[in-house]
Amino acid sequence: MRLEQIAAKALDNLNHDRYLLAKTIGKRSEELSKGAKPLVEGMDIKTHKATDIALKEIAEGKLKVELEK
Repeated sequence: MRLEQIAAKALDNLNHDRYLLAKTIGKRSEELSKGAKPLVEGMDIKTHKATDIALKEIAEGKLKVELEK
């Protein structure tokens, strides 16, 4: 799957809230950089960027994000 498709799916999962997506990716990337284990198969912090892993986790629904009302 292409990065654009992954980003579109992640946005769908967050009700198209770009701010929430950026905020969530930033927070999760920091956790991954500090040693958190990726929640998606086949992605390792040593070979993939933390931001790409976080984006894929959101797109696949592995990360639960509370949507603000």
